[in-house]
Amino acid sequence: MTKSSSTFVAVDGDSYELQMGRWSRRLAPQFVDFSKVLAGERVLDVGCGTGSLSFELAKNPKIASIHGIDFASVYIDYATSRGERVEFRVGDACALPFADKWFDHSLSSLVLQFIPDPERAVREMRRVTRSGGSVCATTWNTRGGLIIHRMFFDTASVLDPNGAVWRARTCARAVSQADGLAQLWRDVGLLDVIQDDIAIRMDYQSFDDFWTSLADKDGPYAEYVRTLDSKMRSMLLALVRAAYLDGEPDGPRSYMAVAWAIKGIVP
Repeated sequence: MTKSSSTFVAVDGDSYELQMGRWSRRLAPQFVDFSKVLAGERVLDVGCGTGSLSFELAKNPKIASIHGIDFASVYIDYATSRGERVEFRVGDACALPFADKWFDHSLSSLVLQFIPDPERAVREMRRVTRSGGSVCATTWNTRGGLIIHRMFFDTASVLDPNGAVWRARTCARAVSQADGLAQLWRDVGLLDVIQDDIAIRMDYQSFDDFWTSLADKDGPYAEYVRTLDSKMRSMLLALVRAAYLDGEPDGPRSYMAVAWAIKGIVP
């Protein structure tokens, strides 16, 4: 396992739940519907985080066993404490600790964009999946479909030249774009590739709920905020707050979030 296999800053399971886990739970049922994983002896969740997709899969009694693997031990500890019927373990998506063709299906939700070598990870998913099984994934459409992402990094890029670098790095990755994902699935030799998008709403009770979820501990937003001095951090907070309020009193807001979904069959 190498540190370079993940760029996601993972500090605390509760912080991740606040930042993204609550939304990955909302995304998971639609992703499972898209994947059409209806049964299987063994199903793998790569980059399982705090377990949103794994637990959704576990609702199906026709799936005999679910295995969740994640690079972050704090997320595995959190997921393990939440329920049974899923076997969670720490591991590297780029070097999966499973035998060839061991799973009926391999899925991955919202993680490929944080793996520096996503092709290697998808090749590993293909390797451990039997012939006729499926390899499926979702990634956020950060360029045009994840409003909170653009609110944050478009604002940061105006204030800070380094913010523009972060925006480019997070928005322009091939796996965050439909054609890039489709090309990757074809490059690793998967067949009958199909693709769609999945939309959810991200609902916040107040600006504090919004800002705390981004700037707490985990993920790329918090990582970026930690690069700023106190003056720049205060300026960023004020401008993002103005974008959230949009001339209205503080209170609930709801933003669209769109993820790409892709599926291919192992020959």
